[in-house]
Amino acid sequence: MIEIGAIAPDFTLTADDGTEVSLSDFRGQKVVIYFYPKANTPGCTKQACAVRDAYPQIEAGDSVVIGISPDPPDKLTKFRAKYNLPFILLSDPDHEVAETYGAWGEKKAFGKTHEGIIRSHFGVDEDGRFIEFKRQVKPEKTVDLALKLVQL
Repeated sequence: MIEIGAIAPDFTLTADDGTEVSLSDFRGQKVVIYFYPKANTPGCTKQACAVRDAYPQIEAGDSVVIGISPDPPDKLTKFRAKYNLPFILLSDPDHEVAETYGAWGEKKAFGKTHEGIIRSHFGVDEDGRFIEFKRQVKPEKTVDLALKLVQL
Protein backbone atom coordinates (compact mmCIF):
# COMPACT_ATOMS: atom_id res chain seq x y z
CA MET A 1 0.00 0.00 0.00
CA ILE A 2 1.46 3.33 -1.09
CA GLU A 3 1.14 6.15 1.44
CA ILE A 4 2.39 9.72 1.44
CA GLY A 5 5.44 9.91 3.72
CA ALA A 6 6.28 6.20 3.40
CA ILE A 7 9.66 5.13 2.04
CA ALA A 8 9.35 4.28 -1.65
CA PRO A 9 10.28 0.63 -2.27
CA ASP A 10 13.75 0.46 -3.79
CA PHE A 11 14.20 -1.38 -7.07
CA THR A 12 16.91 -2.17 -9.56
CA LEU A 13 15.98 -2.54 -13.22
CA THR A 14 17.79 -2.57 -16.56
CA ALA A 15 17.85 0.72 -18.43
CA ASP A 16 17.59 1.20 -22.17
CA ASP A 17 21.40 1.44 -22.35
CA GLY A 18 21.87 -1.90 -20.53
CA THR A 19 22.98 -0.42 -17.20
CA GLU A 20 21.37 -1.35 -13.91
CA VAL A 21 19.57 1.57 -12.25
CA SER A 22 18.23 1.66 -8.69
CA LEU A 23 15.86 4.16 -7.16
CA SER A 24 18.34 4.59 -4.29
CA ASP A 25 20.89 5.94 -6.81
CA PHE A 26 18.95 9.21 -6.73
CA ARG A 27 18.82 9.95 -3.00
CA GLY A 28 19.28 13.67 -2.55
CA GLN A 29 17.11 14.44 -5.60
CA LYS A 30 13.40 14.42 -6.24
CA VAL A 31 12.35 11.58 -8.53
CA VAL A 32 9.35 11.38 -10.81
CA ILE A 33 8.51 7.76 -11.55
CA TYR A 34 5.91 7.03 -14.17
CA PHE A 35 4.65 3.69 -15.41
CA TYR A 36 3.45 3.42 -18.99
CA PRO A 37 2.06 0.45 -20.93
CA LYS A 38 4.10 0.25 -24.13
CA ALA A 39 6.71 2.30 -25.99
CA ASN A 40 5.85 3.73 -29.40
CA THR A 41 2.10 3.66 -28.86
CA PRO A 42 0.19 6.91 -29.35
CA GLY A 43 -0.59 7.63 -25.68
CA CYS A 44 2.83 6.62 -24.40
CA THR A 45 4.57 8.67 -27.08
CA LYS A 46 2.45 11.73 -26.24
CA GLN A 47 3.29 11.22 -22.55
CA ALA A 48 7.04 10.80 -23.09
CA CYS A 49 7.33 13.74 -25.49
CA ALA A 50 5.48 16.06 -23.09
CA VAL A 51 7.92 15.12 -20.33
CA ARG A 52 10.82 15.59 -22.78
CA ASP A 53 9.66 19.08 -23.66
CA ALA A 54 9.47 20.11 -19.99
CA TYR A 55 12.64 18.28 -18.94
CA PRO A 56 14.81 21.42 -18.67
CA GLN A 57 12.40 22.75 -16.01
CA ILE A 58 12.40 19.39 -14.22
CA GLU A 59 16.21 19.23 -14.22
CA ALA A 60 16.39 22.83 -12.99
CA GLY A 61 14.41 21.67 -9.96
CA ASP A 62 17.13 19.10 -9.18
CA SER A 63 14.74 16.32 -10.16
CA VAL A 64 14.99 13.29 -12.40
CA VAL A 65 12.40 11.31 -14.33
CA ILE A 66 12.24 7.54 -14.60
CA GLY A 67 9.82 5.95 -17.06
CA ILE A 68 9.08 2.25 -16.47
CA SER A 69 7.36 -0.20 -18.80
CA PRO A 70 7.40 -3.95 -19.45
CA ASP A 71 9.20 -3.35 -22.77
CA PRO A 72 12.62 -4.98 -23.24
CA PRO A 73 15.69 -2.67 -23.15
CA ASP A 74 16.25 -2.82 -26.93
CA LYS A 75 12.73 -1.50 -27.58
CA LEU A 76 13.32 1.26 -25.03
CA THR A 77 16.57 2.18 -26.79
CA LYS A 78 14.70 2.69 -30.05
CA PHE A 79 11.93 4.66 -28.32
CA ARG A 80 14.45 6.96 -26.63
CA ALA A 81 16.39 7.55 -29.86
CA LYS A 82 13.31 8.10 -32.03
CA TYR A 83 11.92 10.81 -29.75
CA ASN A 84 15.19 12.15 -28.28
CA LEU A 85 14.10 11.39 -24.71
CA PRO A 86 16.54 12.82 -22.13
CA PHE A 87 15.33 10.82 -19.14
CA ILE A 88 15.80 7.26 -17.90
CA LEU A 89 13.72 4.42 -19.32
CA LEU A 90 13.66 1.17 -17.38
CA SER A 91 12.49 -2.31 -18.34
CA ASP A 92 10.22 -4.19 -15.92
CA PRO A 93 9.45 -7.27 -18.04
CA ASP A 94 8.00 -9.34 -15.19
CA HIS A 95 6.06 -6.27 -13.93
CA GLU A 96 7.41 -6.93 -10.44
CA VAL A 97 8.10 -3.26 -9.70
CA ALA A 98 4.78 -2.22 -11.26
CA GLU A 99 2.99 -4.67 -8.97
CA THR A 100 4.90 -3.39 -5.92
CA TYR A 101 3.83 0.16 -6.76
CA GLY A 102 0.24 -0.81 -7.54
CA ALA A 103 0.67 0.08 -11.20
CA TRP A 104 -0.26 -3.37 -12.48
CA GLY A 105 -3.79 -4.69 -12.48
CA GLU A 106 -7.02 -5.30 -14.25
CA LYS A 107 -7.83 -2.95 -17.11
CA LYS A 108 -10.62 -2.64 -19.62
CA ALA A 109 -9.93 -1.75 -23.22
CA PHE A 110 -12.17 -2.08 -26.23
CA GLY A 111 -14.72 -4.02 -24.17
CA LYS A 112 -12.22 -6.62 -22.96
CA THR A 113 -10.70 -7.06 -19.53
CA HIS A 114 -7.02 -7.92 -19.16
CA GLU A 115 -4.09 -7.37 -16.81
CA GLY A 116 -1.54 -4.72 -17.61
CA ILE A 117 0.17 -1.50 -16.65
CA ILE A 118 -2.08 1.08 -15.04
CA ARG A 119 -0.63 4.39 -16.18
CA SER A 120 0.60 5.85 -12.88
CA HIS A 121 2.75 8.65 -11.49
CA PHE A 122 4.78 8.77 -8.25
CA GLY A 123 6.78 11.58 -6.69
CA VAL A 124 9.64 10.69 -4.36
CA ASP A 125 11.46 13.30 -2.27
CA GLU A 126 15.18 13.68 -1.61
CA ASP A 127 14.96 11.27 1.33
CA GLY A 128 13.26 8.53 -0.69
CA ARG A 129 9.74 9.12 0.64
CA PHE A 130 6.52 9.36 -1.36
CA ILE A 131 5.28 12.91 -1.62
CA GLU A 132 2.71 12.28 -4.32
CA PHE A 133 1.08 9.52 -6.32
CA LYS A 134 -1.72 9.13 -8.80
CA ARG A 135 -3.02 6.12 -10.67
CA GLN A 136 -4.93 6.06 -13.95
CA VAL A 137 -3.16 9.16 -15.20
CA LYS A 138 -4.01 10.47 -18.64
CA PRO A 139 -0.90 10.62 -20.87
CA GLU A 140 -0.93 14.41 -21.12
CA LYS A 141 -1.16 14.83 -17.31
CA THR A 142 2.16 13.19 -16.36
CA VAL A 143 4.12 16.31 -17.24
CA ASP A 144 1.81 18.51 -15.16
CA LEU A 145 2.31 16.22 -12.18
CA ALA A 146 6.08 16.22 -12.74
CA LEU A 147 6.24 20.02 -12.86
CA LYS A 148 4.11 20.22 -9.71
CA LEU A 149 6.57 17.92 -7.94
CA VAL A 150 9.49 20.19 -8.82
CA GLN A 151 7.69 23.05 -7.06
CA LEU A 152 6.99 21.08 -3.84
